[in-house]
Amino acid sequence: MDDSHVQARIESLVEEEHRLLAQGEGEGEGLDADGHARLEEVKVALDRYWDLLRQRRAREEVGLDPDGVSTRDEGTVEDYLQ
Repeated sequence: MDDSHVQARIESLVEEEHRLLAQGEGEGEGLDADGHARLEEVKVALDRYWDLLRQRRAREEVGLDPDGVSTRDEGTVEDYLQ
């Protein structure tokens, strides 16, 4: 998967996140349990793909093959210190 594919996946997930957030702000309706669960899944997927893109760019910057990385597991990307 090259950078353009990773970026496209990120953009798709951002669109879905925005749709879910907009549903949650509807006139008193909000998201149901499935909607909240999907929103959390999307947020984790976004973190994983952003991490992948950062890994790829870092490897490119130092002259290494960017294809030598893969998405990291949820526990790894969700436990980063900010």
